[in-house]
Amino acid sequence: MKRLAVAIAVIFGAGSAVLAADLPPAPPPPPPRAPAAYIPAPPPLYNWTGFYLGPNLGWGFGGVSGVSDTIGSTFASTTQNSVLGGGQVGFNWQFWGGLVIGAEGDFDWLPNAANTLTATAPGGATATVSINNRWLTLADARVGYAFDRVLVYGKGGGAFIGTSNSGVTIAGVPYGLSGSSSSNTGWNAGAGLEWAFWGTWSARVEYNYVRMNTVSYTVPATAPVPFAGDTISSNNRTYNLVTVGLNYKFGGW
Repeated sequence: MKRLAVAIAVIFGAGSAVLAADLPPAPPPPPPRAPAAYIPAPPPLYNWTGFYLGPNLGWGFGGVSGVSDTIGSTFASTTQNSVLGGGQVGFNWQFWGGLVIGAEGDFDWLPNAANTLTATAPGGATATVSINNRWLTLADARVGYAFDRVLVYGKGGGAFIGTSNSGVTIAGVPYGLSGSSSSNTGWNAGAGLEWAFWGTWSARVEYNYVRMNTVSYTVPATAPVPFAGDTISSNNRTYNLVTVGLNYKFGGW
């Protein structure tokens, strides 16, 4: 019995070996998977929301037309050109994607900003009138659209011009004009392009059209006739302003 069991085990073992030899080889293991390529996330879009302030510098050109007085003088028109410089402060709020609204105040000094006109009275007497502008303030609302770090905008609001040391010269003698230290009000409309070039710093270029309301000045009664007590009215002062500016925005980006 013992020999029979051994014989049977040998027979079955030999058969299994023959059967295993007839089977195909096992497939090789799959190659290791390559690591996924790293794709960095795109940087976030610039956000224009926040308070900002900065300096500006530019050029203004305009003039006075439509000047009249109470004695019927004829006035030669004049053109004013002046460098200007100052600064701006404002706030932007960005929402609905790229829509940006805000408010801004600008203040600029106007050096060498003298409007000089020659007045010729009906009898032929002449006088030289100087209306000296010293500063300009704009108070505006702004609306624009941001293309990431580039903002295109329009603006509009009130304008205020301060005058001082205005006067009239008759026969070589200067006389002061009442109202020469007052400010003149008006309105302005403009447009600009701003670029956030580094962090929260941005640079801009801007154009503004300014139109002032009528302002009147009175010649002293001590001046020679026929200009004594004359009231001179400037009915249409307009200015075109082109400025470049730099802004720093407070807040993250």
